[in-house]
Amino acid sequence: MVPVACERTGVVMSRKIVLADLPEPRMPRRLWKPATHADHDRGPDRAGRGVDDGLATFLTVRPRLFGIAYRMLGSVADAEDLVQEVWLRWQHYERDRVREPAAFLATTTTRMAINELQSARARRESYIGPWLPEPIDTGQNPELAAENDETLQLAVLFLLERLTPAERAAYVLREAFDAPYSEIAETIDTTEPNARQLVSRARRHLAEQRGTQVSASEQRRFMTAFLDAARSGDLERLESLLADDVVTWADGDGKGNAARIPVAGRERVAKFLMAFGAWLWELVDVRFVEANNRLGCLLIYQGVPFAMVTVTATVHGIDRMYWMMNPAKLGGVVYTFRDADDA
Repeated sequence: MVPVACERTGVVMSRKIVLADLPEPRMPRRLWKPATHADHDRGPDRAGRGVDDGLATFLTVRPRLFGIAYRMLGSVADAEDLVQEVWLRWQHYERDRVREPAAFLATTTTRMAINELQSARARRESYIGPWLPEPIDTGQNPELAAENDETLQLAVLFLLERLTPAERAAYVLREAFDAPYSEIAETIDTTEPNARQLVSRARRHLAEQRGTQVSASEQRRFMTAFLDAARSGDLERLESLLADDVVTWADGDGKGNAARIPVAGRERVAKFLMAFGAWLWELVDVRFVEANNRLGCLLIYQGVPFAMVTVTATVHGIDRMYWMMNPAKLGGVVYTFRDADDA
């Protein structure tokens, strides 16, 4: 195993991928999927009770509840845990007092997500290196992406981490689910004018940080062009695809070869990518996935998906690169990958 020192990244990268040192992906329950007959028979992760326990109502709105929780928390695992908790509360609630079950469940989910954000952010303070949102395969799960797709993009979820919980909730409810301001105000326990202010501040923050993004089809073109340049070792071509202010983040929680600090600037990023690309691309196979409504690449070593990369771009070129190199957070994209292989 030959070590390679990488300038200003905080890691020493090795010319080897040691799968035994990496965690297994957390396989999701897929609570964002539509209800099936089996769901009606057993309920979420439990045996059927043989009585009307509100299951049919819950299953109808379950994908929407997951959509709220996932956009709020940026984690498939945390969102599924939260939806399960909402289900347990719904079972024990006096449901005959609820006039609008869907609105009640959405409000409960949003408020619980606001509370969960506090503890989630505390946990991330001890995370090693950058924390990135957990990707999910929207290509195989159109139900999740049925609402406004921009709020699902990894780049947006990443920036939402900078908002207050109330701003994030207001933005998600308005932009993803087109909730009226009166409903947003009631959900997060504020006034309607304040709800408007929260959404406005969130929009302004994202606009300042993102710039004008290219279309999904243009992003695919940049993604595939980047992959071709990186795999061929063409430094000049790679640099031509990058914006001057490009930044690359890698989420590995101290595992694998993930850099522990962001790398910024066209020349620095290009050289950084070439430093490990010289050996990485010889070891891995690549499989395209639709992650959070944008094209991504799964990197597969010895038949095992261990990392994923995706990019965002403006008219000036690729401005952000996101490397998910913590396999524990790949369950939302490798689940369908494994399903396809087993078919």
